Amino acid sequence: MKAEEALAKAHTLIEALPWLARFHGATVVVKYGGNAMTEEHLREKFADDVVFLRYAGLRPVIVHGGGPQINAHLDRLGIASTFTAGLRVTTPEAMQVVRMVLVGQVNRDVVGLINRHGPFAVGMSGEDAHLFTAVRKHAVVDGAPVDIGQVGEIVDVSAGAVRALLDDGRIPVISSVARGEDGTVYNVNADTAAAALAVALRASKLIVLTDVEGLYRDWRPGAGDGEVITRLSVTELRELLPDLSSGMVPKMEACLSAVKEGVPQAHVIDGRVPHSLLLEIFTDEGIGTMVLPDDAGTSPAPEPAGHRLPTAAQPNRSDT
Repeated sequence: MKAEEALAKAHTLIEALPWLARFHGATVVVKYGGNAMTEEHLREKFADDVVFLRYAGLRPVIVHGGGPQINAHLDRLGIASTFTAGLRVTTPEAMQVVRMVLVGQVNRDVVGLINRHGPFAVGMSGEDAHLFTAVRKHAVVDGAPVDIGQVGEIVDVSAGAVRALLDDGRIPVISSVARGEDGTVYNVNADTAAAALAVALRASKLIVLTDVEGLYRDWRPGAGDGEVITRLSVTELRELLPDLSSGMVPKMEACLSAVKEGVPQAHVIDGRVPHSLLLEIFTDEGIGTMVLPDDAGTSPAPEPAGHRLPTAAQPNRSDT
């Protein structure tokens, strides 16, 4: 039995070999949230995965939100959480809590988990070195714009500080707040922030962790989850967006935006699955839903700066 287990482990390592070659030196941006962030055993496995990526020669970057933690802290302080068109109304009082929780609590927790393995993670916020610059975002209700406070939309990414950390062998961990030109601090969607950063870094992958297996085909409320769509083109995803559930819209819009702007592939995967990051990157089958450019089937994906893809021994899975 021990020999069989050892052989199974060897098979897994050999299966990973072409993917190690494929992504060696590549930048991978991971949006971290959901159950993977709130359940202790998943938090630890996520940190293990990120450090594995670093030792395997990849350049991981983590972008996180923290909705559950923000809600819990606002409740403790007696500050009401209100939403308009699915967006949190962020008053100056609420923004102080958002900033404190994301930058001072969640970011430090993620950095600490990763740094159990060594001096790798460095925490940043989107304010640091003007990483994210945002403008005020309005909700749209019945066709009219509605002010929802200090909620921002990213209009510029200055990724020099992140590149410097990557070149130094570090793992940047970035909280999703941004500054405006006038110094106002904004709460920005972490999915959107991860996509914008992936584009700025010319990342090889954007991976969004969710609490579902991926994007379901023909999903209807109360009808069960259904079949997971494993692969989508930009055009196919654009056609599906109007019918998606509100929770999936920002994640799939982030994938769409990243791939349209040059990221070769974007993925939505189930963060409730232990080691889901490794399963996506280093196995032939992969998991979740992958978004690719429209021409992915007929021409090669663009190469990230400084990383040439191997021309031989290409993996079997169709995500190159």
